Amino acid sequence: MGRNIVFPGSVCGRLLSAGIINEDQIDEALDIQKTNKALIGTILVELGYCTEEDIAQVLAEKTFTKYVSINDIGVNMAVASLVSPEMAVRNNVLPLFEEDGTLYVAMKNPNDIITIDDLKRITGYEIKPLVATDSELSAAIENYVNSSSNLNNFYDEEESEEGEDDEELSLDDKPAVQLVNQVINNSVRAGASDVHMEALEKYMRVRFRIDGVLQEVMTNPLKIYNSAVSRVKVIGGMDIAEKRIPQDGRATVRFDDRTFDIRIATLPTVYGEKIVMRLLERRNESLRLKDIHFSKRQEARFVDAIHKPYGFILVTGPTGSGKSTTLYATLAEISTNEKNTITLEDPVERRMAGINQVQMNNRAGMTFSAGLRSILRSDPDIVMVGEIRDSETAKIAIEAALTGHLVLSTLHTNDAPTAITRLEEMGVEPFLTASSLVGVLAQRLLRKLCKNCKEPYTLSKEEVANILPDFPFDEYPDKNEFTFYEPSGCLTCNNTGYKGRQAVFEFLTVTEEMRQLILKRATGLDIKKLAQSQGMLTLRQDAMYKVIEGETSIEEMLRVVV
Repeated sequence: MGRNIVFPGSVCGRLLSAGIINEDQIDEALDIQKTNKALIGTILVELGYCTEEDIAQVLAEKTFTKYVSINDIGVNMAVASLVSPEMAVRNNVLPLFEEDGTLYVAMKNPNDIITIDDLKRITGYEIKPLVATDSELSAAIENYVNSSSNLNNFYDEEESEEGEDDEELSLDDKPAVQLVNQVINNSVRAGASDVHMEALEKYMRVRFRIDGVLQEVMTNPLKIYNSAVSRVKVIGGMDIAEKRIPQDGRATVRFDDRTFDIRIATLPTVYGEKIVMRLLERRNESLRLKDIHFSKRQEARFVDAIHKPYGFILVTGPTGSGKSTTLYATLAEISTNEKNTITLEDPVERRMAGINQVQMNNRAGMTFSAGLRSILRSDPDIVMVGEIRDSETAKIAIEAALTGHLVLSTLHTNDAPTAITRLEEMGVEPFLTASSLVGVLAQRLLRKLCKNCKEPYTLSKEEVANILPDFPFDEYPDKNEFTFYEPSGCLTCNNTGYKGRQAVFEFLTVTEEMRQLILKRATGLDIKKLAQSQGMLTLRQDAMYKVIEGETSIEEMLRVVV
């Protein structure tokens, strides 16, 4: 196959001329672009062949504009407000500062003449385009949109007159509808997994869980809260008149060609009902095991287990630890045209080609146990059960594994060895567990340090030993000092020092010796000791290697893993 033609003046051509990338890397990126419609620069950055700064500087050179770091110069919110949040998001533009009658605007496409003319007309200024990295521009626009979302100005005319009782706003009041819409839209833009709306003594607040940590994003007058709760209940199909007991609901929303399933839960508190919304994006793209970033040793053991013709494999961890993502990647690895694969899910988070996916419906009687009992009559080879929630589901799943099916499922436990004792507590006899269980994967999600602002520091061997007594010093016999990284904070990471998350794992392989321990009803501690002696890497050990590699911080490891 011949090389792809690269024009000298293009982004790739300029990167090539500067010696930042080579022709083989360009060919690889262009081949990927044939199936992935992302921009070539985005693909090169994802492959690690160049940085966003490289792309932005080359784009600035190509378009005869100036490259700036928004993180360094900051955003003047008074100047930014010259354009509406809607226009900033729609056109990927943000005014940064004004100087001598000229408005300097960060633009994703500095050659967009139509947008430049619109900006002139709207603001009355001459426009000077600037180029910044995509991540900095997106973060700055997101911060601007969020800062524009406070609804205090809607209530000046709504305040009750002296002597009148405060009445609950009607369900159709525009402020409540607008507030809920803004909260959901902003949570999607921010990449939040959960939204918390809660009433406090004097005001209401909204928090997003981003990368596993709650962040306060909005406060508003308490007067709007009851109306906003009613609006959320209507969206979720719940009873708006019932405020004394918890309720569950669900909804589906579309946002920029993306579809989200929202699980909604209400909880009565002393100041009003608390709302928690969990956002689950429906995705169609395929996920591969290599995207999960197993360590080499753990990946080999896990891959060996999932390619067995039958047996029971569990993935454990708390809510939001990435268990479903791991299961989808596993199914993509092992499901073929020769195998009948059926899943039971609540909800179906990711559509997968060639797999029969079944949505649970508890109200209609379609529970995990009922669904599992039914699909075993559908001649499956591989069965994935979204969650083992009760003893009945656990027993049916294990019996399916004993009768020639490969069964994958999740369970809520703190680590892999505890899953075995948890099954016993659920009423599964040890001989059934010992005969069917192939392996248990436990996982957690650690926040990754922001690549743009993480800062190195050095600790002596003695200092490391005081903080991490179990540090693998024997693997570094000649080192007396160790370099680690800590969060700093910038615009890209919303000043948290972290951007994105990655999983850490421990995989317990059920060997013949392990089966004997299970039959003896051994404790989780005894099972863990045997697993470690047979080469199991614990969650803490896996996390420590991520710290050593500079992917996360010591503080983050200690926050997540015991």
